[in-house]
Amino acid sequence: MFLEDPDRVVGAEPERSRGKNGSRGTNIGRMVIARILESSAFLVVSTIGVAIFGPLLARFGVSPLFLSGDYFWNAIVGGSCAIFLGVYAYKNVAVFPGGAKIQYVFTSVSLAFLCVTAVLLSFRMSYSLYVLGCGFVISVIWLSLCDLLRQRIAVRRLALVPGGGTDRLTALSGADWLELRDPTIEDIQCDALVADLRSGMAPEWERLLTDAVLAGIPVFHYKQIYEGFTGRVEIEHLSENNLGSLVPSTAYSGLKRIFDMALALPLSVLLSPLFALLALLIKMDSPGPAIFTQKRVGFGGKEFVIFKFRTMKVAAVEEDVDKRDQAMTQDGDPRITKLGKFLRRTRLDELPQIVNILKGEMSWIGPRPEAVALSSWYRKELPFYMYRHIVRPGITGWAQVNQGHVVDADDVLEKLHYDFFYIRYFSFWLDVLIFVRTVRIVLSGFGAK
Repeated sequence: MFLEDPDRVVGAEPERSRGKNGSRGTNIGRMVIARILESSAFLVVSTIGVAIFGPLLARFGVSPLFLSGDYFWNAIVGGSCAIFLGVYAYKNVAVFPGGAKIQYVFTSVSLAFLCVTAVLLSFRMSYSLYVLGCGFVISVIWLSLCDLLRQRIAVRRLALVPGGGTDRLTALSGADWLELRDPTIEDIQCDALVADLRSGMAPEWERLLTDAVLAGIPVFHYKQIYEGFTGRVEIEHLSENNLGSLVPSTAYSGLKRIFDMALALPLSVLLSPLFALLALLIKMDSPGPAIFTQKRVGFGGKEFVIFKFRTMKVAAVEEDVDKRDQAMTQDGDPRITKLGKFLRRTRLDELPQIVNILKGEMSWIGPRPEAVALSSWYRKELPFYMYRHIVRPGITGWAQVNQGHVVDADDVLEKLHYDFFYIRYFSFWLDVLIFVRTVRIVLSGFGAK
């Protein structure tokens, strides 16, 4: 189970006064305010009031005579719907780690207002640009301020039960870690207790966990907290039964396939002139075919042929385990052409994989498929590596937006943990987050080789 509210345990360290176990006095008023600020109902109502009706009152006063005309009411209703959708999207996307919440606010509200504006234009409904424009800008500012205020006043403290893997958490930044020394519930004031529930615990510490639950203090297994902070899922032993919890939603898998096709079909037509232009430029830049093909391992562990725009000088890459170094792209790889550097940085070289999506071999979002040579090597070196093939590979994925390109075995293991996180929390909202972060990465060139 993912953390119900990761922000509750992540953020700036609050003021405190320590006791026997480092306990602090809790400001009940701040806790109440924090709960209000994170309430969806409060965010929707307050944002509509500030962002929609605030500008109207500021410009026209309180007289309803100035609100005559359908274009005002269409904008008011449309803006209110956009705020509702924006808050709903933000609350669903912001539960995932790895990004600034203000970026999530801007993205969620932007997409919501774009959707509402598209609906108004589609039905040729008149609307006030002033109302929608002010509503968008003020919504982003107001929701960002609410989130910043909540982070400053919210109580964020995690008490660590000694033993097992909890000592790994103290190296993570962003939380107020309290390392317990005495198993006395009266001396502990925190947001939650964290323990290695699979380690052999002394009876007094087991009683502490029971007392905490009875006192209304949440208790988490340390791996849940680790996943919430890092966005990675580790599998160490089959006995942990993590494989069973990593089965992706079959219902969403079907919907995802429909979304893939609905986007790939029109794009394959709209982008065909760009494909032709890039193919011509590649042929002019260096001798060889414009399209590069390679066997890779995909859905269900089956091999398929992937299509990419060629970004390297023509040189055969033998798909042999002993030749795996040839399948890796290194920093400053001399095989990359001048045009290839641009295509890789902008990810335009990946566009021909729309064909793989149409064939059902890939998705827009998912773990990146590896070359057969690399996959064979990783399978021998990394436990549970092949489990990443339980979902369709993608053009972009959770590992790519968090880590970028990797070549070392240790980095590949970390990439595998990101893939497992994606599989465990496989959902529409995680895909939305990956898509948004991919756009930002394409613009910045992060992780390109």
